[in-house]
Amino acid sequence: MAEVVILMAVAKIGVALGNEAMNQATLQFYNFITQLTELQGSMGRIRRELRLMHEYLCRMDIRNRNNQTYEIWVEEVRMLVHGIEDIVDEYLHLVGQKHDSGWSAYLKKGFKQPNVLFSLNRVASLVKEAEVNLVHLFQAKDRWVSMVDSGYMNDSSYIVERSQHLASTSRSLAEEDLVEVDGNRKKLEQWLAGDELERSVVVLHGMGGLGKTTLAANVYRKETENFDCHCWVSVSQTYSREDVLKKLIKELFKDKAIVPSNIETMDIISLEEALKNFLEQRKYLIMLDDVWTPEAFHDLSGVVIRNKKGSRVVITTREGNVARLASQGQVLTLKPLSKDGSWQLFCKTAFPRDTKCECPTELTELAHEVVDKCKGIPLAIVSIGKLLFVRDKTKEELKRIHDQLDWELVNNPSLEHVRNILYLSYLYLPTYLKSCFLYCSLFPEDYLFKRKKLIRLWVAEGFVKGRGESTMEEVAEGYLEELVHRNMLQVDTRNPFGRIKSFRMHDIVRELAVDLCRRECFGVVYEEDKYMESLDEMDARRLVIHKMKKDIYQSVSGVHRLRSVIALDINIPSTLLPLIAMKSRYMSVLELSGLPIEKVPDGIGDLFNLRYLGLRGSKVKLLPRSIEKLSSLLTLDLSGSGMKELPRGIGKLKKLRQLFTDKASDRFRRDFRCGSGVCIPKGLENLTSLQTLVSLEAQDESVRQLGELRQLRSLEIWNVKGTYCGHISASLAGMRHLSYLHVNASEDNEVLRLSGLPPNLQRISLTGRLAEGTLVESPLFQTAGRNLYSLSLSWSQMIQDPLPSLSRLSNLSDLMLTRAYRGKQMTFLAGWFPKLKTLRLRDLPNLEVLEMKEGAVVSLEILTLVNLEGMVEVPPGIEFLAHVKHISFREITSEFLTSLRQCPRTQGMQWRHTLR
Repeated sequence: MAEVVILMAVAKIGVALGNEAMNQATLQFYNFITQLTELQGSMGRIRRELRLMHEYLCRMDIRNRNNQTYEIWVEEVRMLVHGIEDIVDEYLHLVGQKHDSGWSAYLKKGFKQPNVLFSLNRVASLVKEAEVNLVHLFQAKDRWVSMVDSGYMNDSSYIVERSQHLASTSRSLAEEDLVEVDGNRKKLEQWLAGDELERSVVVLHGMGGLGKTTLAANVYRKETENFDCHCWVSVSQTYSREDVLKKLIKELFKDKAIVPSNIETMDIISLEEALKNFLEQRKYLIMLDDVWTPEAFHDLSGVVIRNKKGSRVVITTREGNVARLASQGQVLTLKPLSKDGSWQLFCKTAFPRDTKCECPTELTELAHEVVDKCKGIPLAIVSIGKLLFVRDKTKEELKRIHDQLDWELVNNPSLEHVRNILYLSYLYLPTYLKSCFLYCSLFPEDYLFKRKKLIRLWVAEGFVKGRGESTMEEVAEGYLEELVHRNMLQVDTRNPFGRIKSFRMHDIVRELAVDLCRRECFGVVYEEDKYMESLDEMDARRLVIHKMKKDIYQSVSGVHRLRSVIALDINIPSTLLPLIAMKSRYMSVLELSGLPIEKVPDGIGDLFNLRYLGLRGSKVKLLPRSIEKLSSLLTLDLSGSGMKELPRGIGKLKKLRQLFTDKASDRFRRDFRCGSGVCIPKGLENLTSLQTLVSLEAQDESVRQLGELRQLRSLEIWNVKGTYCGHISASLAGMRHLSYLHVNASEDNEVLRLSGLPPNLQRISLTGRLAEGTLVESPLFQTAGRNLYSLSLSWSQMIQDPLPSLSRLSNLSDLMLTRAYRGKQMTFLAGWFPKLKTLRLRDLPNLEVLEMKEGAVVSLEILTLVNLEGMVEVPPGIEFLAHVKHISFREITSEFLTSLRQCPRTQGMQWRHTLR
């Protein structure tokens, strides 16, 4: 929505009027205080006007997207606000520069500085003009858009009404219309019919369109006879507490008691008293359908009394926060249908019953592709099935539906209820989540998002605002969790601590979000042969390139408005970066990872707004000196590039939060020198905002400066000499936020004498000899054991079995030992490593016996043994690993393989192997 654009402009003006910018401006323009004061006054008035406009737009109904007058007005607002954002950026850039160093060096031709006053007056003139246009636009709303307000503000919105109508229809579906509900239905029936006398709350939870209301209604019809009274109330987002109470009385009192004649005039307290008195001695069943907030239930908590009669309250919701209201163990989370279930439901809907609902053979392949696009959402499957039901059952017609399905979802009136159900979720997102959600839709179907990278992009885009003492990255992670709880995004994997690692956006949700992106000019997707609109015709600020054969930057004029370019096709011409540097001076996000870029142009320094520069996997070996002018840069990603040393001016990037310069040559770390970092010759101590430093080549000066980086969360250091360990240990002691650490010694005989580790470390990787060759006496892990879940030790040359010491790390879930142990035997005792899921042992040539006791590593899922040449017999206790899902024996001897095959204790176990 347009309110997203306004909110970002309001935030940017807030920065321009903040203390830091105001103080800088006063110093820069102390001779022109009058002009500066007038300019800042205009900005303040614009900010106030935009805040009012934002509040107005937040209350608008999505139905108005089809009101042409309203749409034109919103488009004008958006274009004006984009222009205001550009002006504010110009002002901030002007304020932030030191004029005595040659301002023209920062700007291209046409932006030279005759004098400071001219530049200030130019910005002031643009701000004054924007203020006048903004007032005029608001007056135009009163003249032409006033009819949009009438009728939609006080009553339930159109979309809510249509969704409630759909819910009513869902309640009437017959038994034979349901698919794959038996397990969930049985569980729900058991919860309702249980012997527990305490009133319980049951929650059906899942994304819109999964059939929560349908399932609840099916069980409700059967179970009502087991209760003294019952009622079904649809709550929705626009509920009125008073209206819900009246509905409860009318439904519950029906056939049981006389409804109070004065119910329409009763206040809330009287309504609650009437309900409590009625329910106190009755076993009741109350269904609260479509609950969006915990507060909606809390508003009724005084009524749904705990009367120890076996009463039940059932809630349907798509919100994770509401699901937490359930009694212990009584949350039913609905999942999308399986492929077979989806096909069954589609055939029931698309083909007549007199043909036994069978799909004609010639249509089967295409029909399966159509059904697969629905990704198991029953509402979408049924809707598409009904669409086909009224059309010709020919291959040509089905192909037309298949090819136009994306368009049909967005435009076909018969699919409006699908749109409404999903638009409703978007409509009630807080403004700060709408940008984050729409951003995800710019990526391809089934795109697997990585949490850390997406959060860095959100922060760079300006979507995230600080909260208290939390970092922006921590706030952004909260945004992500909230979108997951609202079923707008789907988790793919979590780490052992429950944090999201990767996630996806459902295809149907994405298609509707893409339409919103287009309508709101939020961003543009470019894909060769599919691109439908020209950048020249749009005011979009973001471009995500999925696939591109030709250089669109050469011929498109609209690129000067772009703030973000993300390239996902590695075959894009390497000329893209120089063209961006020349044409898109307001650029804030440049993600060009994987492109064959060899040189970064000097003009990169002119992108004064740049906050994210991604050149991961490129061929860049040097950065230009102008990189030091990117004072707003937050993320610099050069991982996997040819970079060996950063320019001396890197220390001037004081806002830099994420720095990636690592280059891996052996991801399994079997080679001692399995990767490298870069040298930072000067200025490391100035990068105090750094949260990620991956990777640093240790040098005398950089090691001494490391202690200044107290905000680090991730740190990799290579080429560490024994003499550096004292400085490094002292530095680590002050890094209380550090969660990941990798240290690689300079030589395989260099001893890593690290005296202790920060208490919040979750992942540790050490390559090099450990002091005394043993862990028993080492203080290394004494403080880090509580949170540690991943440990990799390589080339440690330990002479005693490390397992007794490591077994104290009770939360360890991932353990890798590579050339770490020189002994002959390792034994896993009962009770050790209860949470360990992955165990990798590599290149332990002396190891002859690996013994597993019953009750050890009970959670193990992956076991990998590589090049254990001393082991010729099957490990004792291998039968206790029957629960392990994946077992791999790599580079084993033929004798060991024969022993494996002949051992009766390995019968029935599955493993993979390769011979040496």
